Amino acid sequence: MVLLGAAAALLLPWMAVLALTLPGSARVDNWPLAWIGLDVLMAAGCATTALLGLRGDPRARLTASATAATAVLDAWFDITTAGTGAPLAEALLCAAAEACLAAACVHLAVGRHPDRRRTR
Repeated sequence: MVLLGAAAALLLPWMAVLALTLPGSARVDNWPLAWIGLDVLMAAGCATTALLGLRGDPRARLTASATAATAVLDAWFDITTAGTGAPLAEALLCAAAEACLAAACVHLAVGRHPDRRRTR
């Protein structure tokens, strides 16, 4: 846990360096592959979570957590890389759907489930 705290602290100055030195735009190779890759990860996470969940496997909580994180990342990049006007409106709609997916996955990961027994 101490190492994670140290990593968080070390990332703060690194973020400042990036904010001051990264260009405002860049040419990116393999752009379609990067975007399709995020969607493949989301689809695989949804499918794996569904399969494990239908089998009653508690590991579905882990895949739901990973899928939620992937959906949030996808939404972030949708919005931050969109142009103005219609592309931004489309990105915001996609991000809203991805936020719903992320919320459902978080609920699956940490919410009350029928297999949990009450301990009162």
